[in-house]
Amino acid sequence: MDLIYQRPTKLAFDQAIARVKQELKQRSFGVLWEFDMAKKLDENQLDLGAKFVVLEVCNPQKAHQVLTQEITVGYFLPCKMVVFEKDGQVHVGTIKPSSLMAQLPGLDLSDVASEVEEVLQATVDALAKA
Repeated sequence: MDLIYQRPTKLAFDQAIARVKQELKQRSFGVLWEFDMAKKLDENQLDLGAKFVVLEVCNPQKAHQVLTQEITVGYFLPCKMVVFEKDGQVHVGTIKPSSLMAQLPGLDLSDVASEVEEVLQATVDALAKA
């Protein structure tokens, strides 16, 4: 299963996070929450050795559309995007909604999952070209 869509970017780490937010806003998505995993681990005296931020992102209309069809889809919401450093290179990525929705047999949410996935992948691609 091809679950993750990820690409490197030439942007600096903080610039990449700002750019993800900007790209998502242009596509009617918003960032609900920003979680600095490296900072949280550091608070527990654990060194990740790299920057790693999780962004929980959402389009309210799409969320409403899938939740009113099947409330248990909420286990997969909001969508996640990640910005991290590995070997001195900044990467941005997301989990593919189409792969997640495929885990719920009997539901046909492929159209909305594909729509959301296109937006998330376009955001990743925009950063890869930056």
